[in-house]
Amino acid sequence: MPKAEYIVRQMIRPSRSRRWRNPVPATTGAHDLARQLFGRSPQHTLAVIRAAWPAAVGAELARRTEVLALEGRVLRVRVPDAGWRKVLHRMRREILSRLHQAVGSLAPSALGFHEGPIAERPELGRRPPVVLPVGEASFAVRTAAAVIEDPELREQFVASAALYLQRGACAKR
Repeated sequence: MPKAEYIVRQMIRPSRSRRWRNPVPATTGAHDLARQLFGRSPQHTLAVIRAAWPAAVGAELARRTEVLALEGRVLRVRVPDAGWRKVLHRMRREILSRLHQAVGSLAPSALGFHEGPIAERPELGRRPPVVLPVGEASFAVRTAAAVIEDPELREQFVASAALYLQRGACAKR
């Protein structure tokens, strides 16, 4: 192959090392959509982070925490007690990563926790539990449940065991 043809082929099809050295992420344009829409206003940034908080930590944890403020790049979160503070402190990297996935560069770089009472919030979108018809629990299940002192817990156990055993019986048919 002549040298000129070799050079042209290299220009058309770059070598593997040059092609993969600095890949451009596929989400570059959409990743910072929140910043493009809301700008750098601290109030807007906090509103976006508050909206993304339940998605980042889950509905139950969002119900037990409260996003207070954004101080620079530190997100302040209220937790009910020291136990929750310790748990969230251990999870901080995962939470920050999830927030970064949700809001891009608007995400905080650190979390700060404050202990205190959490304001009651109405539960939105919570569906009532599904009630399935329960067959009669066997004598063995009722005997095993007799050691449970709490009557409400005992009945829940019997109902769960009956559903479980009923499911197994339906699968065998």
